[in-house]
Amino acid sequence: MKTTQYFQYTRQRPDRAVIQDEWIERVIHDPLREEIQSDGRIRRWARIPEMGYRVLRVILLEDGETVHNAFFDRNFKE
Repeated sequence: MKTTQYFQYTRQRPDRAVIQDEWIERVIHDPLREEIQSDGRIRRWARIPEMGYRVLRVILLEDGETVHNAFFDRNFKE
């Protein structure tokens, strides 16, 4: 999995350290929803059953494969 330095830095936070690579891959390959940001980055969301069906948001760079950010999105609306 390709990642940015920003992702590697933020992943050290306790609230982000619990996010598994497998879950990120799941969001990338089977998103519930996808949006393209004005800067070209790609937002994808998916529910994670192992975390009580919380919604994980993954932000990818314009290339569609480099992970820039990943976090549980409390404000997700279906």
